[in-house]
Amino acid sequence: MMHGADRLILEFDLALRTVFATARSNRPLPGADLSEAEMSAAEKSHACGLMRVNHCGEICAQALYQGQSLSSRDPRVREALRGAAQEETDHLAWTERRIVELGGRKSLLNPLLYLGSLSLGLAAGLLGDKWNLGFLAETERQVEAHLDSHLDSLPPQDTRSRQIVEQMRADEIEHAETAFSLGAAELPVAVRLVMKVAAKMMTETTYRL
Repeated sequence: MMHGADRLILEFDLALRTVFATARSNRPLPGADLSEAEMSAAEKSHACGLMRVNHCGEICAQALYQGQSLSSRDPRVREALRGAAQEETDHLAWTERRIVELGGRKSLLNPLLYLGSLSLGLAAGLLGDKWNLGFLAETERQVEAHLDSHLDSLPPQDTRSRQIVEQMRADEIEHAETAFSLGAAELPVAVRLVMKVAAKMMTETTYRL
């Protein structure tokens, strides 16, 4: 059985690897067989900005799931969170690679946003598992809408980025459905609105930084 100190070390190591190390995926990169599209400098910069936002979102997702699993009381919920986190690790690796291909860099705000998201995840778990799952489901629904907007905004010819975003969207929908199947509660309207405002501020900032 793992002692508290050992668990703390492992969780701290996970945080460091998520924020600073190169992520590795278990699944193939979507669109890897597609050729790179011809894009103007402005189109490439825009695509890179969107993928930087998505990468930062995956950093936040890792922190949320880590915090939620640490404070969850139900083994089924912890298992669902671990499964979702693994798929989010794939997303992290895919978006990071695409940023490199587009000649960009990751967000400078990643460490700060990781800490903030970890705190939110811990708080969600402490409220009880139905609210923990509700927070997960609402997060995934908002991410789905956010990815829809990226599909509308990406340069039409940038099929490599589009393939990544489309697979991410499919995974997020599945995560939300899993949360509801495990008993997620619907969050109050005020909480959902606060989450939307916070997400909008994050995306607008990390697009540039």
